[in-house]
Amino acid sequence: MSSADTIAAIATPSGRGGIGVLRISGPSVRKIATEILGDVPPPRQASLRTFLDLNNEPLDQGLAIFFPGPASLTGEDILELHAHGGPVLMDLLLARALELGARLAQPGEFSQRAFLNDKVDLAQAEAIADLIDSGSRQAVRAALRSLQGEFSERTHLLTQQIVEARMHVEAAIDFPEEEIDFLADRELHARLNRLQQLVAETLAGAQQGALLRDGMTVVIAGKPNAGKSSLLNALAGYEAAIVTPVPGTTRDVLRERIAIDGMPLHVVDTAGLRDTKDVVESEGIKRAHREMAKADRILYVIDSVVDHDAEGLKTELASLPPDVPVTLVYNKVDLAQPTVSLRDAATLSLSARTGAGLRDLHQHLKSCMGLQESSATTFSARRRHLDALRRVRQRVDAALQLLSERKAGELMAEELRLAQRDVGEITGEYTSDDLLGEIFSKFCIGK
Repeated sequence: MSSADTIAAIATPSGRGGIGVLRISGPSVRKIATEILGDVPPPRQASLRTFLDLNNEPLDQGLAIFFPGPASLTGEDILELHAHGGPVLMDLLLARALELGARLAQPGEFSQRAFLNDKVDLAQAEAIADLIDSGSRQAVRAALRSLQGEFSERTHLLTQQIVEARMHVEAAIDFPEEEIDFLADRELHARLNRLQQLVAETLAGAQQGALLRDGMTVVIAGKPNAGKSSLLNALAGYEAAIVTPVPGTTRDVLRERIAIDGMPLHVVDTAGLRDTKDVVESEGIKRAHREMAKADRILYVIDSVVDHDAEGLKTELASLPPDVPVTLVYNKVDLAQPTVSLRDAATLSLSARTGAGLRDLHQHLKSCMGLQESSATTFSARRRHLDALRRVRQRVDAALQLLSERKAGELMAEELRLAQRDVGEITGEYTSDDLLGEIFSKFCIGK
């Protein structure tokens, strides 16, 4: 892709509609406008115009808006033609622009030009796609906060604090003959502690935003015949899994994608956890553990009728991944009430067969995903943002440990330098062309 090209694309969805928008950006926009419209429209004013074909015959009549660069979305001259939204008509308008020297835009190329021309940073550019793909009101708000630059401002604040800490550390390296021991200065400890807190807050907001964007993966686990498949069916709203009284019916992993008030939820049903010599069932249990390790939350289903052993339950929970939060779901409460409980564990009671308590589970999952929370620190974020912030956290923790245990200034300076580079990956200060291509290729054509 070359910025010397003029690009064109239909910016509205395919199919019939009240209007269709053709967007053109690049150095040949004024020439194309003159050919199609007769002249260049006044800047940033909607003008009623007739759109002309190669023979100066009318193609359609609609609105034309000209945005001269650099005060435009892409930083280049942009022309938008708002025509009647028939697919044949829109194809004719696009073909006319291509005849006049434009080429068809690649997915995300308008947003990529906005990034390359410093109209938005990379986090804001990604927020454009997130805003379009939002599945709930909360996801829209999180994406809008990122698009308006709040996530970028937070990362810039992180960069500023890292730079200030680096200056402090490097002063100790560059001026070792000074009487002041910079590395023993309490201010440096306090600065790194504040940086730790800011990284933690930013990561927490980004994690919530990633859940709002991507949804949450929930794995249903438990012993055979606890009602795991019945719970999957209850959440899905239809018979997605086979349910029988025979233990070990589910041998493989079953996946369902559902929505709770517009929030995507990826539900995974797994084989019952038990000791078995059956080769197929053993493989299913191995797959269950792999899925649990990748989950955002585990719903551990307990049979309220037969499971009454608290110590046995503790042993079962100890075998689960330690870093994945667990919700205990006491099933079959239409037949018996739970008699075993654990402190400090999220618990719910329901009947997958009758649906009793299912609404409480919905509310619980929405709460876990942040759907009920309206926080100004929740930003639309992607997995790559989370990866970068986790690396920053590790490097800041390492720098603080080096300061406390060894006062190793050179090693601290290197950890902080790498932390600054990792933050820069979020906004695009440090990034590769391959990463840019991967990011923008997932955008809509016309964005």
